[in-house]
Amino acid sequence: MAALLAGLGCTATGSTGEEATFDRSRPVIRVASFDFTESQAVAEYYATALQEQGFNVSVISGLGSREIVEPALEQGAIDFVPEYTGTALRFLTGVQVSRAADPAAVHERLRTAFAARGIAVLAAAPAQDQNAIVVSAATAREQGLRAVSDLVPISGELIFGGPPECPQRPLCLLGLQATYGLLFQSFLPMANRSVTAEALESGEIDVGLMESSDPRLTEGRLTTLADDRGLQPPENIVPVVRKEIIDAYGKQFVTLVDSLSAKLTDERLIDLNRQTQAEERD
Repeated sequence: MAALLAGLGCTATGSTGEEATFDRSRPVIRVASFDFTESQAVAEYYATALQEQGFNVSVISGLGSREIVEPALEQGAIDFVPEYTGTALRFLTGVQVSRAADPAAVHERLRTAFAARGIAVLAAAPAQDQNAIVVSAATAREQGLRAVSDLVPISGELIFGGPPECPQRPLCLLGLQATYGLLFQSFLPMANRSVTAEALESGEIDVGLMESSDPRLTEGRLTTLADDRGLQPPENIVPVVRKEIIDAYGKQFVTLVDSLSAKLTDERLIDLNRQTQAEERD
């Protein structure tokens, strides 16, 4: 991961100018990720940089879905999670966030929602990773599909594939039904996004849920349908951290994390995914 950071131009030493030395009696910063590859890679991105600067860090990779990770953060079992602004806000408040919402306003609302739980929301990265509704390029050509609403007349004939929790998620099948009126013939749970991509290309499924930052969406074999009714909210990556950690480590910790977030652009996120997924780098 240190090599990946250097390749992205995001080494920790360049963020603060000097390496920090900390009393090891201070708490370990337990950095956790969700159970998909991008989240794990982004968590390592932050954790490696913190370690290089002398912070006391451990990594809990692939802890689980948000239903597991968020309570673990509140209860103090973990300390630091790279979150996604719109989905996190919807999870905490139950209020749907429009695609047209100002990302800065969504960030501020998330800060307020987490503050009551003893969790600080640091600066958001420019990089976003929104849910993407995807078909194969061949299906898009054959059916004349450009936007999600184009699926409405044919959805009853199509098989949808996505993560196992998709049928219960407001930004997945529940939202597609409520916002677009889509009712698919059937749903197939997919183990991960690589499996989803393969299933789309093989024809095992007709429509799938992937991420907008997936490098496979730039290769021409898959087509992302435009979210023309605005189901998906802004989804900037943002570190959320227990306030006890910030109190223990102070301004230098916040400054370093914010500087790392500022360097995480859409292009760098896609490149990070390309290296960890397509090239299978550690």
